[in-house]
Amino acid sequence: MRRGEYKTPGGKLVAVNVTLDVDGTVRSCRLDGDFFVNAPDDETAEQYLRAITRALVADQPLRSAIDAYPDCRLIGTDAAAIATAYSRAVCEGDGGAGDTGTESGPIYKGSIADSEMVDAEQLRTAASGGSAQGAAAQERAGDYAERWERLKRNLIVLHDHPRTPAEQMRIDESWAREVAEGKRPPTLRIWEWAGPAVVIGRFQSAPDEVNLDVAQRLGFDVVRRCTGGGAMFIEPGNTITYSLYATLEFVQGVGIEESYKLCDWWLVEALRELGLDVRFAGLNDIASQYGKIGGAAQRRFPVSRTAHGRSANDADGYDREESDSRGGCEAKGRGVEGYGGTALGSVLHHATMAYDIDAAKMGQVLNTSREKLSDKAVKSAQKRVDPLKSQTGLSRESIVDHMLQWLA
Repeated sequence: MRRGEYKTPGGKLVAVNVTLDVDGTVRSCRLDGDFFVNAPDDETAEQYLRAITRALVADQPLRSAIDAYPDCRLIGTDAAAIATAYSRAVCEGDGGAGDTGTESGPIYKGSIADSEMVDAEQLRTAASGGSAQGAAAQERAGDYAERWERLKRNLIVLHDHPRTPAEQMRIDESWAREVAEGKRPPTLRIWEWAGPAVVIGRFQSAPDEVNLDVAQRLGFDVVRRCTGGGAMFIEPGNTITYSLYATLEFVQGVGIEESYKLCDWWLVEALRELGLDVRFAGLNDIASQYGKIGGAAQRRFPVSRTAHGRSANDADGYDREESDSRGGCEAKGRGVEGYGGTALGSVLHHATMAYDIDAAKMGQVLNTSREKLSDKAVKSAQKRVDPLKSQTGLSRESIVDHMLQWLA
């Protein structure tokens, strides 16, 4: 078994694990990483990734496999990055046997580039001289504001009660599917955690991302969310997480990459009111001049009904009463009982920000490869943590209250 990794500059990490026969022939391979896949459903996404791995093993052009699935799209990585990771896994000396790119192994020789940082101020102010670029930024800012004003007319805002990590994952997908089917109005939920957890992305490999023995010994649940992206280190009170469940109408006409900025626009505006120089970073991160504050992940759900005309999540065993606003949540807005909207599909967008991270413990639990940090101006994941506590001097409760007031 060999593993090769490649970090797309300004994008996401992709890794390929290959299994070799005794003569060195590639028998099979598996794809993982913190990238995203936009696909109509889970089954199609899995078929799409399997087609890519089959092409790798057969030494066929990846473009043919990708083009065979026109409804699917890789976000944060591409065919060239996958081919590079595969080559590193197969070739001795550059991602050879046992080489995961961790502190004990060599750094891969990928191209190095700083993450693209887009200042949120550009979304509100035109560039000097009245340039076309500045006018476009001003128009984009106005569009974001108008979309959020329309969304807030029917938006339910919930400050949820503490839930177990497994319950958080289940509710996130269930509520997104309910909004997709018109059975729940657009909702924004601020999470609270009942226990420590590591939340890995939909396409990540748990053994490669997490020191599982250490996580178990320290009492961390390792759970997988339904969206892509990277691992989240969670202890109750050390992060601020929110989920937005909106109809696809909210992001209509906006590209997937751009929709991350749209969905987090309110958050950037709210944090800037606290005096932070907040900006968008790369595809899905939020940062300040001091470093990364948090990251987001996203997934879109089309309308999907069973043969009996019920929503797919009507039969998933989910306790619908628990999902009601009466289930221990602090709710602001119209209640959800008896909601009967139009089935329009939905977008699930969730973001987690660091408040007061125990960096030493995080370093023990997470296994962050040097390749993942190859396009960052730092040498360890710990230095990238930028807690809101140190930047604002405010309690976590005060920041959450400010977010709720902004939404109201």
